Amino acid sequence: MTDTWVKHLAGKFIVFDGPDGSGKTTQFRRLIELAQTHDITVCEVREPGGTEIGERVREILLDPEHDNMHVRCEMLLYMASRAQLVADRIGPAVERGELVLADRFISSTLAYQGTAGGMPQSEILSVGRVAVDRYWPNLVVVFDVDEASAASRLNPLLDRIEAKGAAYHRRVRQGYLDQAAADPEGHLVIDARPDADTVFTDLCIQLANRIT
Repeated sequence: MTDTWVKHLAGKFIVFDGPDGSGKTTQFRRLIELAQTHDITVCEVREPGGTEIGERVREILLDPEHDNMHVRCEMLLYMASRAQLVADRIGPAVERGELVLADRFISSTLAYQGTAGGMPQSEILSVGRVAVDRYWPNLVVVFDVDEASAASRLNPLLDRIEAKGAAYHRRVRQGYLDQAAADPEGHLVIDARPDADTVFTDLCIQLANRIT
C-alpha cells in the first residue's frame, strides 16, 4: 500500500482511545511521525492535560492518594481539563486546518466514568457539549485489547485509574465497543493484541479506506 492516503489526514481531528495497556500511545507516536514525513502540520494533545492548567488537573486525577474521589467529581475534572485544551489548542489548530491528534477525548469519559463508573451517558454528553463546544472529532480510533493482554503491558506502578481492578477495566473495554457499535461511521476498532508493527499496518489500511 502506498502512502498517498496520508495527505488526506490534513484538517482532520482524530482521537486515539482504548483501555489502559492497549498500546494506543505507541501507535499515536507512529502516526504522528508518518504525517510529519509528508509535511503535514500536526497538533498533538493528550488527556487529561495538554495545557498548563490541564496538567495540574491531571496530577489530581491520577494521584493514587485520591482514591475516595466521587465519580461525578472525576468526570467534571476531566471535562474541565478538556475545556481548557479545546480553548487553548484543539480549537485554534482545527481553525488553522492542521491535523489534530488527541490521545484520549470524550470517548474516554463515556467509557470510564460512564459504562465503568455508572454515570448516565446523557449526563456526560450534556457536560461534554459545554466543554468541547463545536469541536468534536471526525473519527475515534479504538484500540481494543483483552484485560489480560492489557494488564501485562502496564507499568507496575499503577496510577489511580489503572489500579481500579479487572472488573472495572472489563466494563471500560465494553464501553468502548458499545460506542463503536452505536456509531460505526465515527469509529474504527483496531485489534491491538498483535505486535506493534502488525497493529500499525492494520491502522494505516483502515484509515486509508475511511478517509480517502
